[in-house]
Amino acid sequence: MSTPPFDTVAWFQVGSDQPEQVKAFYKELFGWNFAPDPNEDGNYDLVTYPGNEMPAGGIAHLDDASGNHAIFYVLVRDVPTVLAAAEKEGGKVFRQPVTAKNGLVFAELLDTSGNRFGIFSPPPEN
Repeated sequence: MSTPPFDTVAWFQVGSDQPEQVKAFYKELFGWNFAPDPNEDGNYDLVTYPGNEMPAGGIAHLDDASGNHAIFYVLVRDVPTVLAAAEKEGGKVFRQPVTAKNGLVFAELLDTSGNRFGIFSPPPEN
């Protein structure tokens, strides 16, 4: 499978305080499969689809329902550059950049209507 093009929606995340229930829902509804993310400490599951074994999204395990969400992530070349451009266009940073154990960098923004979405850059090539 090839890498998605930059500046396209390339990932989704569902956050839930009841991750097992949410996983059962999506498994039954769409046949999605789940596996623990090896780059996280047991609080994130990777989502794969039948016929496509590359992860396309994730289920974040949350402590309480106030943070439940479903958002998309856009693949970008440089997270800080996109954050600055978004702010210049009237968006707001919702979550500052975070670097995962594997080097992937992600952040979350609010668009000019207050809709939350994310951006990420891939980990450096080994």
